[in-house]
Amino acid sequence: MGTFLAAAAGFPTIVFTAALVVVVAFWLLVAVGVTESGSFDADADFRPWGMGGVPVTVAFSLLTALAWFVSLAGTVLLDSTASPGLVRELLRPAVLVVAMVVAWRVTRVLVRPLHRLFPAAPGPPRADFIGLTCIIRTGRVDAGFGRAEAAAHDGSTTVIQVRQPGDEPLTYGSTGLLYAYDEAGGFFWVEPCDAALDPGGHAT
Repeated sequence: MGTFLAAAAGFPTIVFTAALVVVVAFWLLVAVGVTESGSFDADADFRPWGMGGVPVTVAFSLLTALAWFVSLAGTVLLDSTASPGLVRELLRPAVLVVAMVVAWRVTRVLVRPLHRLFPAAPGPPRADFIGLTCIIRTGRVDAGFGRAEAAAHDGSTTVIQVRQPGDEPLTYGSTGLLYAYDEAGGFFWVEPCDAALDPGGHAT
């Protein structure tokens, strides 16, 4: 037991041990209802890494747990087979890299059958947002960039892509009016709006 504890608290496994503690704490918060499993889906996208189709927190939790296990096993094996010295210490970063690569590949395989457990819930029709106000969630909005948070009539909120053709000031926390939706681009056209006119009472 002492060998495993020493490996978990030493480099490189300590990197994943710290991340695993955060993951466990997060799921405890989910269990007591303080947060939701999809809390970070709007802030991160694992699809380019082949880990899409499930909440980001699920993919990250699997990745972390697998990396921790592989790193722990690799460290224990290294400590039991390699003689103390420079060579062993130089091999520790290699254990870190191998653990990350193996965890990533295995996580990609594991999330595929999990897709059916997390069906994408259909959101409100895009047309429902036309005429509503939103809160800008990026530092700027122009013809090619911008995100905002909008509340639908049913009270649900979502992060949407927004654009504006001009250069009127739309910065983080400002209120915008959604006046059209571009089907081809998948974004809303927005213009500045006085926060006092916001019927939804958005808070910045």
